[in-house]
Amino acid sequence: MTDEPAAPASRTAGSQTLARGLSVLKMIAASQQGMVIQDVADQLGVHRTIAYRILNTLSDSALIHRGDDNRYRGASGLLTLAGAAHSAMRAAALPVLTELADQLQQTVSLLVREGSDAVALAVVEPRNLTYRISFSEGSRHPLNRGAAGHAISSCSAPTEHDSEPVREARAKGYSLTYGEVEPNMFGLAAPIQGEAWGSAACVNLITTRQELAESAIPAIIEAAARIASRLA
Repeated sequence: MTDEPAAPASRTAGSQTLARGLSVLKMIAASQQGMVIQDVADQLGVHRTIAYRILNTLSDSALIHRGDDNRYRGASGLLTLAGAAHSAMRAAALPVLTELADQLQQTVSLLVREGSDAVALAVVEPRNLTYRISFSEGSRHPLNRGAAGHAISSCSAPTEHDSEPVREARAKGYSLTYGEVEPNMFGLAAPIQGEAWGSAACVNLITTRQELAESAIPAIIEAAARIASRLA
């Protein structure tokens, strides 16, 4: 591995340095292939030395790591930040999900993006109901399948590689699918829009009844908006 030459002490301080560091962290976290120093410098519009200084600071904090290919990727320190963000999101979502489950008399859930999967962060069942569809917190499925996966993917900026279900979810504000994750099940999900929590997420409903899924669309969209407002 070839090390960069030592950079002179930083003359940049204050909010600009912080803003640049946060921007770099977000860029690297969102990059599937990782980023080299020149990538970071080009996207920030700064000299390579400044980019290198920022990357070193983030590396020292174990937020990013440089691999043998000289590409920077997320490191273990991001797990602590992700856990804190997930904790805040779960706390904000649970009261809304509880009301929604009772209103619809159906199990509802909060799913978040973790890598290439949609993961159930919170699952809430309706009270005083003997028959219900349920699944476990922590269960996951690929983002390219199911209403939750499409809704979560729609939180990202549009690209030419987006699937048609993702484009539809972005345009409509929800995704409605059938049998993509579980056979004979309808899935309904609305994305939780915003950047305050740093993780794409959605409110999700699964049911065997098409008419229930279709009639629940306004309530699911409203619940996602309420959770977003509680996190803002």
